[in-house]
Amino acid sequence: MDYLATKYLRPRKIPSTACSGCGLGQIHKKVVKAIDELGLDIGDVIWGTGIGCAGRQTFNTWKGDNFAGTHGRVYALATGLRLALPPDKKIILTVGDGDAFGIGFNHLLNCARRNVDITVIVCDNLGYMSTGGQYGWTTPEGYRTDSSPYGMWEPNWMQGGRDVLNILREAGATFLARHTSIEGQEAVESIKKAILNKGFSLVHMPYPCVTNFAERALGSRRPAVMYKWFKERTIKLNERVDEKALGDIYFRTGIYHDASNSRPEFAESLRSRVAEIQRRFR
Repeated sequence: MDYLATKYLRPRKIPSTACSGCGLGQIHKKVVKAIDELGLDIGDVIWGTGIGCAGRQTFNTWKGDNFAGTHGRVYALATGLRLALPPDKKIILTVGDGDAFGIGFNHLLNCARRNVDITVIVCDNLGYMSTGGQYGWTTPEGYRTDSSPYGMWEPNWMQGGRDVLNILREAGATFLARHTSIEGQEAVESIKKAILNKGFSLVHMPYPCVTNFAERALGSRRPAVMYKWFKERTIKLNERVDEKALGDIYFRTGIYHDASNSRPEFAESLRSRVAEIQRRFR
């Protein structure tokens, strides 16, 4: 057990119960590393989780206060906590791609619209892997899954000129980034900026699923095959792409939008509004 795990995580949850080769632990460690490098203590952070692989593996792992939401509803709970908690408390959510871009998308957009001070880490294994490996909102087009044996054919949030981060930007998010789990300190730095933003922040983090996605889409459960696929498709924002080799199946990584602290934060705005109404009608 390393220093970060000993300091911040519950011993009975370490090592993770995730599948061998799963990239979720890489994301988890980057979040904890960001917290540590910001000098935050256990009591400074409230950690919320969603459903699926991301929720199951990160729930109740943090030594401090935790909460979990049902399918897609963790953002509503986090909004209520943001109103109830002191402003200096940090709320961090680890959610899956379904929680974020599927059943929970409307709640997510409204958090961005309101500019609620929370940090959302979207742990994206490119489909519904905890229920057998069905295709989802970010599954690459043409790739086989348990529910698309002839290749995923629906438009997704990552290809065909669409990017879910652009929708979140238009909705009002004040910090947006994307990193794959195989990246290093640059991902940690983005998470730190997200936590420091006094407003809605989201870091989209695709990660390797060796058990389901790799077996069906790539024909192998060997971690080396899955990680090679991810490495080839992790492309910096300003990096040139070999379109002949990759087509449009790759992940542009870096900070997409940084308007940190540029909009009023929701809880502060609401408190100011209530105070003004109370003053006016006394």
